Amino acid sequence: MQARIPKSAALAALLALLAPVLAQAHDEAPGLPTVTTALSPLPKSPTLDVSSLKINKPAKLVDEEAFREKDVWGRIRSGYAIPDVNNDLVAKHINWYATRPDYIARTTARASLYLFHVVSELEKRGMPTELALLPFIESAFNPNALSSANAAGMWQFVPGTGRDFNLKQDAFKDERRGILASTDAALTYLQRLYDMFGDWQLALAAYNWGEGSVQKAIKRNQAAGKPTDFESLADLMPAETRNYVPKLQAVKNIVANPQQYNLSLPAIDNSPYFTAVDKTSDIDLTVAAHLAELSVDEFKALNPQFKRPVIVGGEDTKILLPKENAEKFHINLAQWSKELSTWSTHKITSARESIRSLASRFHTSPEVIRQANNIPQNSVLKAGSTILVPKLSASVNTNIGAEVADNATVAFEDERAGKSAAKGYKQAKAGKSEKSSPVALVKARVPRDAAKSKNHRKTNH
Repeated sequence: MQARIPKSAALAALLALLAPVLAQAHDEAPGLPTVTTALSPLPKSPTLDVSSLKINKPAKLVDEEAFREKDVWGRIRSGYAIPDVNNDLVAKHINWYATRPDYIARTTARASLYLFHVVSELEKRGMPTELALLPFIESAFNPNALSSANAAGMWQFVPGTGRDFNLKQDAFKDERRGILASTDAALTYLQRLYDMFGDWQLALAAYNWGEGSVQKAIKRNQAAGKPTDFESLADLMPAETRNYVPKLQAVKNIVANPQQYNLSLPAIDNSPYFTAVDKTSDIDLTVAAHLAELSVDEFKALNPQFKRPVIVGGEDTKILLPKENAEKFHINLAQWSKELSTWSTHKITSARESIRSLASRFHTSPEVIRQANNIPQNSVLKAGSTILVPKLSASVNTNIGAEVADNATVAFEDERAGKSAAKGYKQAKAGKSEKSSPVALVKARVPRDAAKSKNHRKTNH
């Protein structure tokens, strides 16, 4: 294991590495319009009494013994409970990981933000703690990962399964990417699969392949008088599923004894990295980051579910902040004299409303409207669309209603061909802009080579 590095020294080293990358990301980052007015410097003031400010503290673990571990890796090891697999596929994947220490370093750096929360939730439910390593296989702990099957987030939910587990997907947010919501949904789903099959290896296969497919494979082997454990069913599975449990076993073995494979794992403090803060009104994403004294990239790494430049939602909407930044957020919020949100919505009632005319009406540029609403160049809005527009003075103190956010859609068509280009908000596609994803740039809890950090989607090596 690597020696623990003081947070101040680690942060200084990381920021030095990130400087050129962050500058590039600022130029390429999509979806956020250029801020036309500078945010006011945060005032320096005497320490305020924040005892009355409402911050949601992480719940105490059911098992207080967990806090005796030196770091989160120790907690994971102590809770291993899924029977081991030992076959050629496991050896193959161990070799793949062991020969790629840079990949291990990037992935564990991302995981350092989220692992404490995931392990705590598993322990509360009495579930095997090696399940905390599953996002290593699914998404390399990238909450912005998107597969070719449109599975999104750290736990890789497809849209339909996400809705089955109450993960909201609307114009303003996609909870499949949210750390709290997606983790709760994934663990609920995994427990349901275990209850269905009575076997964690089959539950994992069903998580990847679908419960119906696993049930059919079981029935086929039963009819042939064959065993129905994971390895006995493996020949009936697609290659991805056949490799799924062995991949997790490979990561499990590495975490159990990294030195055996000439690897090292960064020390991750056995304490919460973030806390949840209540959001009481609409707030621009850039303003929220500013008040928390975080970069937009750092803020988005903990709050990747928010898709638009303004965070809307009801009383249950929360934002996640590193513990040390949550107090700063409340102090700065109490002294903030400007509007928290500069955005409102406008419903297109006529095809005659062009983006250029809308820009003139709302005192902005066509490019700002296109960026805020993910509208491609050479496209025109269709009647019925609800788009984000800058607030006018008459709507300064109004919030975007939850019913508007829940039902807003954007439809546009090619300006020249007149053919529909898309309906609804587009999901992010792989491309140049993905290379500057916030999760690759966030301040990790451990040092890493940030200049080489890249997004990693679900891989089948």
